[in-house]
Amino acid sequence: MAFGGPAEALNSHALMFSGFIQAGFECSSHKRKDGRRLDLVSSTFHDRFVKEDYERLLAAGIFTAREGLRWHLIERTPAVYDFSSALPLIRAANNSGIQVIWDLFHFGWPDHLDIFDAAWVNSFSELALRFARIWKAEASTQSFIAPINEISFLSWSGGDKGFLNPFAEGRGPELKAQLVRGAIQATHAIRSELPDARFVAPEPVIHITGDPANPDDVRSAEEYRLSMFEAWDMLAGRSRPELGGSPEMLDILGINYYGANQWRNFGETIHVGDPEYRPFHQILNEVSLRYSRPLLITETGAENCRRPGWFAYVASEVRTALSLGLPVHGICLYPILNHPGWDDDRHCHNGLWDYADEHGSREIYQPLADEIRKQEQIRTEFIKDIRHDA
Repeated sequence: MAFGGPAEALNSHALMFSGFIQAGFECSSHKRKDGRRLDLVSSTFHDRFVKEDYERLLAAGIFTAREGLRWHLIERTPAVYDFSSALPLIRAANNSGIQVIWDLFHFGWPDHLDIFDAAWVNSFSELALRFARIWKAEASTQSFIAPINEISFLSWSGGDKGFLNPFAEGRGPELKAQLVRGAIQATHAIRSELPDARFVAPEPVIHITGDPANPDDVRSAEEYRLSMFEAWDMLAGRSRPELGGSPEMLDILGINYYGANQWRNFGETIHVGDPEYRPFHQILNEVSLRYSRPLLITETGAENCRRPGWFAYVASEVRTALSLGLPVHGICLYPILNHPGWDDDRHCHNGLWDYADEHGSREIYQPLADEIRKQEQIRTEFIKDIRHDA
């Protein structure tokens, strides 16, 4: 898919999603090393107050959201699929008019499955098929599905470094290949029921610099940096074709990008304003040139008082990307709700809204709300100017 310029890119993004600024509801459901199962949909009370949360989105002018299935609840018993945990969210979205991008796998799977086993792929494919049938029965709108979130991150953290489930070390490439198999098989399963479904492949983008005085370090940093393309290349069939990848498997590229996504090789984080910092729009341009696919910023955000400034930076870089003709279709604030930390239950202040009270009310973080409103006004004028010039 090629775009002729900024006006064409802007026109195309208006047709894809209901809103440009989007909300991501944290939905991680993996197990920790101590055996505790996380369920962020539950611990943020989003499952309890989904109707109220969607009303908040609409009042804030946000019409598109990322949500996630909780596979461990759906398949408690092997080969028995119960979607009662997901149906309230599906129906609330339908009733409110919120457009949802569904994560089928956000780091968690049922206890009876071994993620390295072929049975895991088959079970995940069946989950995808059953979800597609549920969606067909419950909804009449375009389906947007992210089969697996961050193949690269999970294969590194859970397959190489051993700090995320399945807590393996030295098996990163094996886990990455397995996750790609799962995503491909799930995509085929969904398309058998929903041939017009659109698919999002969210992956983290990074930048790493090496010591200019050490050619080996520069080479090592570049090899590491280029690894961010491996999962997308496998899905597209550009590498490891035996996994079943093909160009049709790569639809919308999800870009996950945070303030810690640039660093010096084996060293400290590179921050915005540092001479070595690579502007975000340049990373987007590289991804776009490599794949010629629509782009969606599927995750971005910051903690505490850094939230407004980080959002302003990302929004500005996306406008620059659009002015270059890049097909960026939206920015998803992730997470949209403050939540307990994965490892220590600390109160993470990284959302637009805080914890819910007993009535479902959530305090808004007004500086971020003001910045979102400001950036939307700037974007509206920016789009008018580009279309006028075209």
